[in-house]
Amino acid sequence: MQRNFPTHHHLFMSEVKMETDFSSPLSDTLVEYSELLLGARKNGHCLQQLQASRAPQNVEDAYAVQDRVANALISSLGSIQGWKVGAPTPDSEPFCAPLHQKTIFSGNTKLPAGLCRFYGVEAEIVYIFGASLPLRSTPWTEQDIRKSIISAHAAIEIFDTRFCKPGSQSGLTHLADQGNHGALIYGAPLTDWQRLVPVDEPVRLILNGKTVIDHVGGNSAGDPMRLLVWLANHAAKRGFPIQAGTVVTTGSMTGTEFVSAGTVAEVQIGPLAQVSVTLP
Repeated sequence: MQRNFPTHHHLFMSEVKMETDFSSPLSDTLVEYSELLLGARKNGHCLQQLQASRAPQNVEDAYAVQDRVANALISSLGSIQGWKVGAPTPDSEPFCAPLHQKTIFSGNTKLPAGLCRFYGVEAEIVYIFGASLPLRSTPWTEQDIRKSIISAHAAIEIFDTRFCKPGSQSGLTHLADQGNHGALIYGAPLTDWQRLVPVDEPVRLILNGKTVIDHVGGNSAGDPMRLLVWLANHAAKRGFPIQAGTVVTTGSMTGTEFVSAGTVAEVQIGPLAQVSVTLP
């Protein structure tokens, strides 16, 4: 087991500056990068160093690549049914990536073989929405978001990458690669989720029966509500608006713990039901 890989929030967010324009067409180099990512997924090979001239130059580029790849993967991984969102500090610009149906799992799960190249385990909190939040002229507010959430869940996100080595590329290059998403597993719901105080909740990460992290809070973004408000407005502009049933995971509370195949990972967060995953 490799320990203490830096949380992936810090792998790319220092490079992210917005506002984002989602209307610009992709350049030829970004189309090429999109095809490299899709080819790596299809053929099972990993990518080596991406030439700087072919890498995203700004956050608009990174999200444009995300969108092209996300749309191309719908036929194999299902529709967009979730998002990941995070930030390196409580005040910094968030980042995000859309998640497909076949990479999201409910309840204690044995992950399908071949889904991920790497197994980077992260403890997170998931929120599920009960109302749709489409694009509108008035931005969605925190009050709107709180009314729309129906439950909170302990979750495990599996960090993965289409590159041969995690953290080997520019931050924007990894952001374009679905923000290093591999899989998301979430536990049973807490419906009176308003009593949850993420920054004050105890968090435990247990690997093969051994507690490797036991602390309070731990999310670099602080309270995730700001992230959810930002995401609701951002996702609508991207053309993947939050809908009833959308699953949103809100960033690692434990950094990233890289583990080997066969590991059983369990996460416990405050009053949330535990969740576990067996890695094939």
